[in-house]
Amino acid sequence: MSDVVNAAASEASAATASVDGAAVSDAAVSAWLQAGASPLFWPAILLLAALAGFSIYRTAALEGRWAGTLTAAVFGLWVVFFWEVLVRCLDVSRVLLPAPSFVLASMAEHAPKLWGDFVQTVGKAVLIGWALGCGLGFAVAVAIDRMPFLQRGLLPVASLTSAVPLVAVAPIAVMWFGFEWPSKAAVVVLMTFFPMLVSTLAGLKAAGKLERELMYSYAASYSRTLVALRLPSALPFIFNALKVNATLALIGAIVAEFFGSPTSGLGFRISTEAARMNMPLVWGAIVVAAVTGSLAYALLVALERRAAFWHPSIRGAK
Repeated sequence: MSDVVNAAASEASAATASVDGAAVSDAAVSAWLQAGASPLFWPAILLLAALAGFSIYRTAALEGRWAGTLTAAVFGLWVVFFWEVLVRCLDVSRVLLPAPSFVLASMAEHAPKLWGDFVQTVGKAVLIGWALGCGLGFAVAVAIDRMPFLQRGLLPVASLTSAVPLVAVAPIAVMWFGFEWPSKAAVVVLMTFFPMLVSTLAGLKAAGKLERELMYSYAASYSRTLVALRLPSALPFIFNALKVNATLALIGAIVAEFFGSPTSGLGFRISTEAARMNMPLVWGAIVVAAVTGSLAYALLVALERRAAFWHPSIRGAK
């Protein structure tokens, strides 16, 4: 069985494929299908699955700062390996699920196009909309905390923003702000506003009663208490909202591009190439979005560790 799999792997790596639908060489296809038809194929897959589980278990048992990252990397590599082997050997259509090698080849061939999509979606709509939505939610939360009577009027209205369907808002935003990135940024603002508002309000109430009474006994003003006590206590809540909003902003911008966009953008690329049945490029755009979201989340986690290193939740996570 190992000879069959090795032969299939060597021939598949030598095979040339175009992401626009060019056929893989007949020798590579025959080798992969032979491997899939072998009676020893599934026992070999089960053996590899056991090996994968053991390697992940051993990696997760390691100590150190990078143990979690290394475990995630090993798990991801095994997933990609099984994805490639099963799709190739079982002759799954590229329309249903392209192999990772096809996706990577498509990303390499269309790298300039994907870069333009990244700049249009992430560099403009996501970043600007995320910053505006989070900033507005934070400012409204502080205003409500400073003037509690606003809670009766603003908080119910703000909660409506979380209940408005994205598919209903996106076409309206396109009509109001045009097909360029401002309409997508407006959708992102709407999606990120309420999570930041609620999290900031909860964080501002997280300061201990004894600490608040101590600041009151010192005749500290509201602004002084806010800066010295309440905002530091609210940092974990604020960063949680920032991390959640980072993924929400990316999803919102991509979905908004389905309802009208210029000739670039990750959402535009996904919808256009899916209509052309160019699934490797569709998956390439999905990979770009997923990697961007993961990196943004990791960056915010690193910033949280530096900004709120004193908090028990951060110290306990180290």
